[in-house]
Amino acid sequence: MNTQVRHLATVVAVMFLALMISATSVQYFQASDLNNDGRNVRRIYREFGRDRGPIVVAGEAIASSAPVDDVFGFQRSYAPGSLYAHATGYFSTAFNAITGLESTENDVLNGTSGSLLLQRIQTLVTGNQPQGGAVELTLDPAAQQAAAAGLGDQRGAVVALDPRTGAILAMVSSPSFDPNALATHSRQDAQAALDAYQADPAEPMTNRALAGDQYAPGSSFKLLTAAAALESGEYTADSLVPAPTEMQLPQSTQILNNPGNLPCGDGSGEVTFTQALRQSCNTPFATLAMELGDDALRAQVAAFGFGAELAVPLGVTPSRFPATESQAELAMASIGQASVRVTPMQMAMVAAAIANEGVQMRPFMVARELTADLEVVSTTEPEELREPISASTADQLTQMMREVVATGTGRNAQIPGATVAGKTGTAEIGQGIAPHAWFVGFAGTGDEPEVAVAVVVENGGREGEGASGATTAAPIARDVMAAVLGL
Repeated sequence: MNTQVRHLATVVAVMFLALMISATSVQYFQASDLNNDGRNVRRIYREFGRDRGPIVVAGEAIASSAPVDDVFGFQRSYAPGSLYAHATGYFSTAFNAITGLESTENDVLNGTSGSLLLQRIQTLVTGNQPQGGAVELTLDPAAQQAAAAGLGDQRGAVVALDPRTGAILAMVSSPSFDPNALATHSRQDAQAALDAYQADPAEPMTNRALAGDQYAPGSSFKLLTAAAALESGEYTADSLVPAPTEMQLPQSTQILNNPGNLPCGDGSGEVTFTQALRQSCNTPFATLAMELGDDALRAQVAAFGFGAELAVPLGVTPSRFPATESQAELAMASIGQASVRVTPMQMAMVAAAIANEGVQMRPFMVARELTADLEVVSTTEPEELREPISASTADQLTQMMREVVATGTGRNAQIPGATVAGKTGTAEIGQGIAPHAWFVGFAGTGDEPEVAVAVVVENGGREGEGASGATTAAPIARDVMAAVLGL
């Protein structure tokens, strides 16, 4: 009998031990996975039911939470709707999803960031409702509105930077979407809105400023080819360069012409480097690229950040300069054609580096992190990212780009009371397809440029096949830069 009791006791003890091990495994070792499981409604209610902090631009909340009488307790809303949508992203209880800055700054906005530890301790002591911190952005409302108004219903994007610090002053992708429609607590309404956005061939939820399919830069890329030539030490802004009216590319039947099939300069077959950029001639840049070689051009492009990972804190798709397999392909790549693909952010960074005496600053969109009481807990300090060109090269490019705006293809970017430098671009896509229109440049009211900008209007926008960087993109860039400068 005692033997049977001992056996039973042993079995019961083993069962209790197994139960303890199982409970410990679930409560400790599996806790993180279970908490983060998308099917865990408690986690969803906890995460999406917080009193989330605001996202602020120029002292005004563009994303905020308000109390509501449902299981979540708070409703996230976005003002003014679509204007900042690609920056803020959306906070959706219906899809258990967070995108954009709502995602990258989530720990600050929901109050769990280490920088808000003191605030959390005070909340525990006082017994008050936990609150999230605030995130203040670098965006300039006037520039943002000018960019959105300039693009209107056209597909495209605008990025504006402070070249001295890297602060992002405007970031607009068109068309946009209304994050309020996705933040609603009605699953049915949110799903209907998402389905409509995803079915729209214009892809309004794609951030064309930072990612998307990227664009051929057209003649705006000539800034990088010019930089490579100047950096080689063999050319200056005043150097005479070959400029035939047309040229047959090596080992190819393709004939390369200048825009409008016009002669470059006086048609003598030779112009100054500045004149080649002012008129945006194709043949001089193709000739220079073939003389410099693929390695030199590739090194210069990489120095500006092509192929490099970047977060602002939103992720930026690396721009591409694929290996060229022939002299003809290199010639076309040098004028922003072939397989070269860029983001507007990358081209704004090119302009900003030239404006900032050859120093490229790291772009950033979050200026400060604050407590719920708006006390500053963190400030983003400007940071040098790289130095793609010398100060001498930057100065020469600046003078050349000013000539482009003063008397060349960029005249529509002129701003009374400001000194403007720039480069237009009209990127051919294919037979019967309207080109992308570009403007890349910078401006200031004094000796120091205060804003750098890149504008792309996809497939010609309202002007269709008649579009050009000069007529389509330059006026938008002008209005954005003028808004930053207060002119």
